[in-house]
Amino acid sequence: MKYSIAALITLAASPALAASSNPFTGAFWHLDNTNMIVLIAFIIFVGVLIKFKVPGMLTGLLDNRAAGIKTDLDEAKALREEAQTLLASYERKQREVQAQADRIVENAKEEATRAATQAKEDIASSVTRRLAAAEDQIESAKASAIRDVRNQAVSVAVAAAQDVIAKQTTATDANKLIDDAITEVGAKLH
Repeated sequence: MKYSIAALITLAASPALAASSNPFTGAFWHLDNTNMIVLIAFIIFVGVLIKFKVPGMLTGLLDNRAAGIKTDLDEAKALREEAQTLLASYERKQREVQAQADRIVENAKEEATRAATQAKEDIASSVTRRLAAAEDQIESAKASAIRDVRNQAVSVAVAAAQDVIAKQTTATDANKLIDDAITEVGAKLH
């Protein structure tokens, strides 16, 4: 049915109708009329096309092409959706990585602050210990100097007292002092 309608439309629009000769007169239907020869060739050509099912092949090719285009469009749509899913995944991963990097930077800042505070405290305690050690050394040196000065003063005083006593003491006084010292040592030992 489809082919017969196509053939009628083709014949209706044939070059014979477009020719200057009227096809409904008797002069048109002679073989020496070129318009008649063109009409016959055209009808044979259309008949050959129909016999070899060229219109069906053309519609089949067009249908295949349409199906291929539809398949390509569906595939492109699926690829687009997959690309959007991947893009969303990568954006989410990028946000997660950025958040992790921010946390790392924040932790590093906090750690650096803690380390700086600890270092300040360590330096302060070290300075305090060193000051205390220096003060202890100063006190020790001071006590040692005082002892040395006292010992020196005692030595000088003993020497001076010895000189004074030696000049003022007579032999009897010296013997009496020796006897008193022996008695005192003996009393303390018993």
